[in-house]
Amino acid sequence: MSGKRCLGVFGLSGENIKLCRTIIIVSLVFLFTLPSSIFAQEEKPVWELGMGAGFLYIPDYRGSNEGRPYALPYPYFIYRGDIIKVDRQTISGKIFKTDRVLLDVSFYGSVPVKSSKNSARAGMPDLDATFEVGPALDITIFDDRKNKCSLKVLLPARPVLSTDFSSIRYEGWLISPRLNFTKGDFIPGTGLILGISTGPMFADRRYHDYYYTVKPSYATTERPAYKASGGYSGYTLTVGITKRYRQYNLNAFVSADFLAGAAFEDSPLVKTKTSIMSGVSVSRVFMKSKKTVAAD
Repeated sequence: MSGKRCLGVFGLSGENIKLCRTIIIVSLVFLFTLPSSIFAQEEKPVWELGMGAGFLYIPDYRGSNEGRPYALPYPYFIYRGDIIKVDRQTISGKIFKTDRVLLDVSFYGSVPVKSSKNSARAGMPDLDATFEVGPALDITIFDDRKNKCSLKVLLPARPVLSTDFSSIRYEGWLISPRLNFTKGDFIPGTGLILGISTGPMFADRRYHDYYYTVKPSYATTERPAYKASGGYSGYTLTVGITKRYRQYNLNAFVSADFLAGAAFEDSPLVKTKTSIMSGVSVSRVFMKSKKTVAAD
């Protein structure tokens, strides 16, 4: 059954279906972008269940000088099993794990964009929502429990799928190695956790083509035809803070994409060389297991 028919069973159509699509995708962005509040080797419940609400500002696409604010609720679920672990950023299993190396799964998503609401893309096809999922190698450089700080290298590789919820299309692949630094209680006595993630991104021609190619049929005097190529896709820096207070988790982050030198830098659809995404969220745990485990 297609996405449209599934939603139709519940009496949704037209603008309501579009709203549901956006809610689903933005919820995924909340889940996999906002920084995790889990840190420190201590006893924690095997599972936690709750709800959260957040606000995000997301550029229409990397390189766009236009964006949209989103304010939505999202589910909060953590499971710390022996084999499978689920938190707000990853679903990981002991496919391969040593004290310093873990092979897990990474996720990401992007919201749909109506070209009629973006001046650079006016008259062009809309951008559908995208999903990214693929393997990621997590390598611990150091993990100082006493001083509550760690440094890791993440090596994710993800195919990209776009969908209008009635069909799914392959849009290429990307690799985005990251250096992740975490410091607990970085302002002594506050319980605030600082997270910094940075690294380059590389993608194939098909991925860049989806966002930055301008076919001759859509060319105008202000938007000349352009054919994107694969290769370097810019550099990302993300800074986030998080704090856990009783049953509440507070999160905030700012992420910047620097596109100078990117393979598609000369595309007429690139209106800024620095794209900024930011967000805040508050979640509350309503239920948790009595059994506890040592958190990794």
